[in-house]
Parts: sequence; structure tokens; C-alpha cells
Amino acid sequence: MDQQAADVLRDSRISASGWKTFLAVMGPGLVVMLADTDVGSIITAAQSGVQWGYRLLLLQLLLMPVLYIVQELTVRLGIFTGKGHGELIRSTFGGGWAWVSVGGLGLATLGALITEFSGVAGVGELFGVPRIVSLSIATLFLLAIVLTGSYRRVERVALALGLFELAFFVVAWRSHPQGAEVAAGLTHMPVTDRAYLYLVAANIGAVIMPWMIFYQQSAIADKKLRPCHYRHAQWDTAFGSVIAQAVMAAVLIAAAATIGKLHADAGASLNSISDITKMLVPALGPSVGRVVFGFGTIGAGMVAAIVVSLASAWGFGEVTGYRHSLEHHPLDAPWFYGIYAVAVVGGAAVVDLVPDLVSLNIGVEVMNALMLPLVLGFLVLLAFKAMPPEHRLRGPYAWLVVAVSVLTAGLGVYGGISGAHLL
Repeated sequence: MDQQAADVLRDSRISASGWKTFLAVMGPGLVVMLADTDVGSIITAAQSGVQWGYRLLLLQLLLMPVLYIVQELTVRLGIFTGKGHGELIRSTFGGGWAWVSVGGLGLATLGALITEFSGVAGVGELFGVPRIVSLSIATLFLLAIVLTGSYRRVERVALALGLFELAFFVVAWRSHPQGAEVAAGLTHMPVTDRAYLYLVAANIGAVIMPWMIFYQQSAIADKKLRPCHYRHAQWDTAFGSVIAQAVMAAVLIAAAATIGKLHADAGASLNSISDITKMLVPALGPSVGRVVFGFGTIGAGMVAAIVVSLASAWGFGEVTGYRHSLEHHPLDAPWFYGIYAVAVVGGAAVVDLVPDLVSLNIGVEVMNALMLPLVLGFLVLLAFKAMPPEHRLRGPYAWLVVAVSVLTAGLGVYGGISGAHLL
């Protein structure tokens, strides 16, 4: 007990440092949220704006608190158990369920990496860079960052790359949306239309993805955050949630105000970043439509590729028991770094060899939505069963978390099934 009291005293001194502590803690939440607005999410938001104008904009705003509630559970679990998501599932529910969970993570990882590298290749081709060159540069960069760095260095690089996503706010501002049209779209949601529901499911799947949960909880454990950092980690997650959905809203607004008006028949094909950018250029000009949007896409794709690949390496490491930390040298944790390298190289190779797979971008997000019952089910059950009793969900907030999880998963599955005929 004396040692425990000393730890509490030390923790209170650390937490008293205010902004310094917040800046030290900040990272896992903001990085995972910047990765949340990945290439697939950008395409989904753009397609939403083209096909439905501003009628899916309200959904982006409503998903802000949903995203926070879900990812805040990973903060609690990571801080108060000290374990990653896969490890906690294995110790709580057994190895079989852990493999089920990490199997879903593997599917989500493959789909996500295809979208990230398709975005990188698409931007490269816009500037005359061959696909093999842009993919090779991206792959070497991603391998070098992780294989030669610690967790904190990887986190700083990811945050720097994520800053490029601020370019999407410039694109939205330059698209000059009309206030009256935006207001009308916010109040009109055709929930009986199957095509609309399909994009609702895609947007939900673009916001809550399996690899996000694995990454943030494992990053918190790898960063060795303690209970004294809990409030700061919550603010990190809240700030990231607002930024992530604001970026999605910005892309939707830009597409609705430009491409949506030029193609009112909703016949525009937006299966790739190249399609979106080419259609933005006539309305926004080459500097904003091509250069600014391109840089934003590169930032989104690269930070997401780092997060997705690390989430997969952490997840499989936690389930199998092999060493799984960025603090280990590659020679001391060969399976961890090997899984990361295979994910990165494999994703790039698939996009290079089968470029038409980019047409599956929205389908990947719907797949994420269909997996939500499993993903959110594990997360909520862990919050009730795996955390120390004093930190478990209780009272009205517990009911709120359960209600939000059930509603979100149900809407995602219903929308995905309703729009299955569109595939």
C-alpha cells in the first residue's frame, strides 16, 4: 500500500503540469482520428455530396459524439488495464474469440490499405508520376518511419502528415457553398431511399473502423499512459473527433457545391481520388482542385497507412503473444515488424497489380459498418467486464453508451443490407 500511495502522489504531481502533460499525452487520439479521415472516407464523403447534396451533412455532425463515445472506451480500457485490445479480448473471452476479432481486423486492414495506396497512386498520376514510382516511394517511407523509430517518433511523423488534411478546409471554403442550400439539406433526409441508406451505412463505416479501436488502445498501452493521464487522453480524443468529422464535412460540402451542381443527375463516377480531383478542377481551378486537394489526400492516406498497419501488427501480436511494441528493436520483435512490413508491401502490391480495386472504396466502408455489431459488442462488453470495478461503466452514461452502440451498429447493418442491390 505504501508503494501504491507513492505512485498516486507521483501521478498527482505529473498531472499538475497542465498543458505540458496534455501535450505529452496528446497523440493516440488525434492520430487515430486523422487516420479516420482516410482515402476511403474522403471518397465516401465526396460521393455523398455529389449524389445527395447536403442531405448527409447532418449525419457527419451527429457522428461526432458517437465517434468520441466509442473511442473514449478504448482510452478507458488502455489506461486502466494497461493492455491492448486483442490482448484484453484474449484474457477476458479466450483465444477463440480473440482470433475472431483479429480476423475482422485483418479484413478491415486489407480493405483500408487498398484505399490508402489507391489514393497515393491516384495523386501521383495527376502529376505525371507513374504508379509504381509513387507506390514505391510511399512504401519505403512507411517502412523507414517504423523500422528506424520509437513510438513517439512514429507518432510525431503521423501528426505532421495529418496536418496536410487541413487543406480540405481550404477546398470547402473555396467552393463557396450557399447557406440556404446547406440549411435545406440539413433538414431533408430521405431515409426511405435505399441508395441513401447505403451511403448512410458507408459513412458510418467510414467513421468507426475496427483498426481504430485496436490502434488507439494499443497505442495508449505502448505509450504507457497512466490513470493520471486519463482526462488529458479524453480531451485528445474529443479534439480529434471534432477534427475528423469536420474534415469529412468539408469534403462533402466541397463536392456538393461543385461536382454536385455540375452533375445534378448523380451520374458522376467517383471511384477514385483522380476522379474527384479532375471534377473539382473546373470549379476550383488547378491550384486548389489539384494541388491542395492532392496534398490533403496524401496526408490522409499516409497517416492512415501507418495507423492501419500498426493496428494489425499490434492486434496479431496481442493475440499470439509475440513481442509487439515499437520500443523493441526489429531484431527483438521480428514478428511484430514483419506483420507491419507485410501489410504495407502487400497493400501497395495489390494496388499496383490490380488497380481497378479502387472501385471497392465505398464497399469497404459498408463492410466496416456490417462488422460493427462484433466490433462494438466486444468493446462494450470489455468496458463492463475487463476494467477494474471502480472504473467500469455505470449509471446513465452506461445506458447511453449501450444505446449509442446498438443504434449505430443497427443503422449501419440495416443501411448496408438495404443497399446491397447497389453492389
